[in-house]
Amino acid sequence: MSTQTISPLTLHRAPAAGFDEPFAMLGACHERVERMLVLLERLAAHLPVHGADAQAASAARDVMRYFDQAAPKHHEDEELHVLPALRASGRPELVALAVRLHDDHERMSAAWAGLRASLVEIEQGRWPAGAAWPAVAPYAAAYRAHIDAENETAFPHAAEGIVGAAREAMGKEMAARRGVR
Repeated sequence: MSTQTISPLTLHRAPAAGFDEPFAMLGACHERVERMLVLLERLAAHLPVHGADAQAASAARDVMRYFDQAAPKHHEDEELHVLPALRASGRPELVALAVRLHDDHERMSAAWAGLRASLVEIEQGRWPAGAAWPAVAPYAAAYRAHIDAENETAFPHAAEGIVGAAREAMGKEMAARRGVR
């Protein structure tokens, strides 16, 4: 096993898109999710070797901050804007995708609760060296499959139906929910 150490990622890097392009903003959010999944995986690899040391605690705080604050807002963006557009398409495969993505959000939220409890233990230094964390791999794989379905199918199809003033309103609503003017 590698003795690679963890160096926390910068969480506050500005996204490559603004709320005036809400679908680009959703894609930028997926890039941040991927960075957090990589950090979570690195943390899982770090723990059996080093336990819950200072680097692990810092990484745990960073992951919790992202998945507690930003990820729920991102899922809400999708629930309020993307999934209704897929349902409104009337296309059975897109309606089924909307159902699947909603169900994914529910499952990921439930899985996050378990991961978060472990992250609290890690942050507080209560994860012994040598202890593995097997829950990370299935969470990361499920999240990546979800993101792929959104990037490849859901976002392009939803964007077809959300144009002009509706897209502008979508961006404004997303910004307002985050306290951005």
